[in-house]
Amino acid sequence: MIDPNHPFYAPLWRRLLILAVCFVWAGFELYTGEPFWGIIVGAVGIYATYKLFLEKREPPAEKPSEEPRD
Repeated sequence: MIDPNHPFYAPLWRRLLILAVCFVWAGFELYTGEPFWGIIVGAVGIYATYKLFLEKREPPAEKPSEEPRD
């Protein structure tokens, strides 16, 4: 579902913003008395944390050189 190697997730601020939105939303749901949705959104935040920060990323692919090798 989340591909941590996609260029969209390269900037640190985007990854942190995704986590912040998930956990703030989960806190809001718990605060308003909706524990079901709070747990669901909190689980999404935990999954995003794992995929974006804990799972090992593939090293970036090297660009092919333009010089032909003989």
